[in-house]
Amino acid sequence: MPFTALPLPPCELGESPFWHPTEKRLYWCDIHGFAVHAWEPQTGRHWRWSTPSEPGCCAPMQGGGVALGLRDGFYALDVQTGAITCIAQLPPASHDPQRLRLNDGRCDRAGRFWAGSVVSPRTQPDAALWRLDCRSAPCSLQRMAGDNYTANGLAFSPDERWLYWANTPAHRIDRFAFDAASGSLGARTPWVQFAPPQDGQPYGGRPDGASVDVQGDYWVAMFEGACVLQLSPAGEVLQRLTTPVQCPTMVCFGDEDLRTLYVTSARRGRPPEECTAAVPAGALLRLRVSVPGLPVNFFRAGSGSAGAAQALQ
Repeated sequence: MPFTALPLPPCELGESPFWHPTEKRLYWCDIHGFAVHAWEPQTGRHWRWSTPSEPGCCAPMQGGGVALGLRDGFYALDVQTGAITCIAQLPPASHDPQRLRLNDGRCDRAGRFWAGSVVSPRTQPDAALWRLDCRSAPCSLQRMAGDNYTANGLAFSPDERWLYWANTPAHRIDRFAFDAASGSLGARTPWVQFAPPQDGQPYGGRPDGASVDVQGDYWVAMFEGACVLQLSPAGEVLQRLTTPVQCPTMVCFGDEDLRTLYVTSARRGRPPEECTAAVPAGALLRLRVSVPGLPVNFFRAGSGSAGAAQALQ
């Protein structure tokens, strides 16, 4: 069965989709559209909330609302009112918001929010991996890794032994040993290396956003490769799913059985023929698959841990 497009306006740069299990809605970000979206399959209802800067990633919050990674830090979106409050700003000494912004991210099972950044221009590999822990007051914000240009592909193995992290321009996915109890990282090793563009050779794309299924397989959107790859825990390609858009950006598993693969895509900078195609660039896609994904993890904030947040006007 081919991918089908959802009846929704295309995104400039769709990213960070997740399925909310109690609301039964799909959420996602439009980074260059400065917005967070939600869609309810049962009714077709669509919500849109504007953000003051680029929303690189989003995750559901325990108790309601959505946690966001914006250009300069982590924020909370009240989906009832649209109000956005600051949870934790990144330290300017190591995160210059003129050059860096948060990008791909998700929560671990303990409720800590992990997000990588992207640097522009890509002159130095200054993008980093950040971990926000607000389970007790005060919140703890820590830089966990660096040496990246465009951080993507963040995902955890089902047994929580591994954290995956992609360097998109380098066409590489790394893997860290992960201690779930402490939230610490061990050794970082290259996991999968993809071929860069080569004259006369078909280009397979570069690794963007990803999700892991219950068997531990890693599903990754290949930007400019018009496909989603299913990789085994050993890094072997098990399946290549062709997408009707050239630039898929991230995948998630949704619907009540977590067997619908949702895929965001990019429109910004794509040629006119892609933007006016029957399935346009920036469309949000779905496809039924045989293996369910892992449920989304919620961001957890203890009482008073984000109490000093200031509402954005």
